[in-house]
Amino acid sequence: MTVYTLYSDFNCPFCYALHERLHGLEVMDQIEWRGVQHAPHLPVPMVTWGGHLGVELKQEVEMVRRLAPELPIIVPMGKPNTGRAIAAAARALHLDHSRGSVFVRALYRRFWCDGQDLSDQEVLRKEALRQGFTAEELVEAGATPVDRLLNTWGDQWEETEHQGIPLLQRQDGRLLVGLVSLETLKTFLAGT
Repeated sequence: MTVYTLYSDFNCPFCYALHERLHGLEVMDQIEWRGVQHAPHLPVPMVTWGGHLGVELKQEVEMVRRLAPELPIIVPMGKPNTGRAIAAAARALHLDHSRGSVFVRALYRRFWCDGQDLSDQEVLRKEALRQGFTAEELVEAGATPVDRLLNTWGDQWEETEHQGIPLLQRQDGRLLVGLVSLETLKTFLAGT
């Protein structure tokens, strides 16, 4: 039973951390994950970030380390364009929600623990196979009804009061934005 909607992007360290916390609280069966691209301008393939962008990325990772010290996380060389990864995740969830959820979690980890470029079709193909899908199903599929769903997800995210990520929305419309303390997250999930 879906009670919450989670708007998230693979290249956001706060999204990764919230996703892992929701798994740890064993509530993912109540959450509909919706991938949204908050930085569609990022290049394919991923490029190394230097200068102020590199500093900003390091600061984001350090903030996650302070807020969620229990989670493994590295400073990747940059941030990937996540359009392909989000589309593959949507297809996986559509084909088999249980395996699709494992695929989504694995993609977060491929980037935030291993530094792999999620805009790389080969990275997505290998993970699809690891999770029991074929590359044709998830990565090489032409236009499918699921692709229209991606537009709907983006539109619904933009219609919320806050277009930040991660964004967790309850059925009553209440929003939780960003990576918050575990206690705040539990309170939100309890409906208080």
